[in-house]
Parts: sequence; C-alpha cells; structure tokens
Amino acid sequence: MTDRSTHIVFLLFPGITQLDFTAPAQAFCRMPGAKLVGAAKTADAIATDSGFSIVPTHDFASAPQADILCIPGGHGVADALHDAATIDFIARQAAGAAWVTSVCTGAFLLGRAGLLEGKRATTHWGYTHLLPLVGAVHEAARVVEDGRVVTSGGVTSGLDFALTLIARMQGDAVAQAIQLAIEYDPAPPFAGGHPDRAPEAVTAGLKARVYDAAAARMEQALGRQI
Repeated sequence: MTDRSTHIVFLLFPGITQLDFTAPAQAFCRMPGAKLVGAAKTADAIATDSGFSIVPTHDFASAPQADILCIPGGHGVADALHDAATIDFIARQAAGAAWVTSVCTGAFLLGRAGLLEGKRATTHWGYTHLLPLVGAVHEAARVVEDGRVVTSGGVTSGLDFALTLIARMQGDAVAQAIQLAIEYDPAPPFAGGHPDRAPEAVTAGLKARVYDAAAARMEQALGRQI
C-alpha cells in the first residue's frame, strides 16, 4: 500500500517564537495525510520566547526526511546561525524536501544554509533590509513563493503561508475548510500590524525599543562565520 503521508518537519531551537511554529502547525496538522515533526539538536525541552518550553518529537539524527521543511524564527535565530549542526540539518533536509519554507526571521537560517541565493523572499518587517546579506531579494509581500522556496513575514503570517501551501498541494477547498475549522477570520482591533499602516510614532517607538538593536544583532551574526 502506498504511503500517502506528508512529513512536515519544523526546526526547533532555543529562543524560538512559539507562534512561528504553532500557528502553521495548527493548520498543517489538519491537512489530510499530514505527519508533523518537531526536530531539535537534542530531545530536551526547548525554551520559547513566551516563558514556556516545548518538547521536540525527534532529534536531528532521528527526524524523518521532510516533504515540507519549515524554519520558524525568533530572537534565538542569531545564536542558531552559528550552530553547525543546525545549519547542516537544514541543508540536508532541504536537499530532499519538496518545499523549503520559513516564517519570520527563520529566513536567515535558510539563507545561512545557502537556500536563498538569488531568491525572492520576505521576513519580519524589522529585518527585511538584511535579506541581501543572505543573497535574497526582498519582495514586499506577506507570503513570497519562488519555486519550491516559500518565505513569510512575521509571526502571524505563518498561518497565511500554511494555508497558501496547503492550497497548492491539495486544492483551495481543503485549505478553505481548514481556515474555517480554525476560525481564521481576523478582525484586529487596530489596522496597524505593519509599518505601512501603523502610526509613525508607534513604529518608531517599537523600533527604538526592540528592533533597531535586534536587527543590529542579526546583522552582526550574519557577518560571522560558523
């Protein structure tokens, strides 16, 4: 009997933004035939950025080959960029995957593994100016497809990316049913989830408090060799 399973392998690492992982995972887990894997360097619990930990299903050595490889982001990316085992795992899995994907700053881990060279891509708005450092060309979109490489913007865009890819693989009706099942019908209280729409003072304040320093740290990390 033919195995119709689709293995969706998520990279897990300390300092991951949990929603970068859990949002697309919640959509993908409802796709017919999906088998989700959370792979980390060891089987130990992974500390997220939200004050709780998540437990991997596999370590790198035991993880199955991905059909869809997904690399989430988070402030821990800057450290993961210098972990040879992590970058090697991404490169090995990507070689056999049908789809290679990222959420948020996970794009820079794809880039470190040589997977964004000459590709159109996106990431969290606070870091888009750094994409050329990994050979990518920034495209201003929430989800960017370039061949088998699919990148998405910050955090919540992981749901959009997952539904987009489910539609590519199994058709619009399947993706629409999953969107309905999880009641993904966003109506945020403010039309300000991106600098294009947020008040300038809010954007400037957030950049000064968080993203100027975070982007500088990422730039420094990208400039260092493993």
